Amino acid sequence: MIDELQTPSLMRRMACWLYEGILLTGVVFIAGYLFSTLGQTRNAMNNRHGLQAFLFVIFGIYFVWLWAKGQTLAMKTWGITVVDRSGKPLTQMRALLRYVASWLWFLPALIAVAPFKLSGTESAVIVVGWVAVWAILSGLHPQRQFWHDALAGTRLVLAPRLKK
Repeated sequence: MIDELQTPSLMRRMACWLYEGILLTGVVFIAGYLFSTLGQTRNAMNNRHGLQAFLFVIFGIYFVWLWAKGQTLAMKTWGITVVDRSGKPLTQMRALLRYVASWLWFLPALIAVAPFKLSGTESAVIVVGWVAVWAILSGLHPQRQFWHDALAGTRLVLAPRLKK
């Protein structure tokens, strides 16, 4: 079965990644509203670390739940599914491991810019640059998988087409 699984192109995976970010805007809006209302936060800078931790947990629930089912909405749109190394659906634990490892898309760049008082634009350029490097590094993987997938024991594959 593993030989039948094809890795989507980098362009397709990045388009899915970008679309996922757009869809997450709604998740952030609803979660932020809920957090601010329940916490009676009147200023966006008050309790921002609490909000960040809350969003980390909400994103974790969102991704782990949907990856364990095989796909997020963005992945369905782009015909991509996530499986383990042997091509089987992810367990909740494997999906959680993938979620934690997926922060490698951002954390190295965020840690690198943290000690410096950079403008928002400068920080964004560094983060976007790191994302591009991380994506391109998938070309070094034998199956062209992202390295956080290799660490988590998962892989992105083309979803089987439904027969009409």
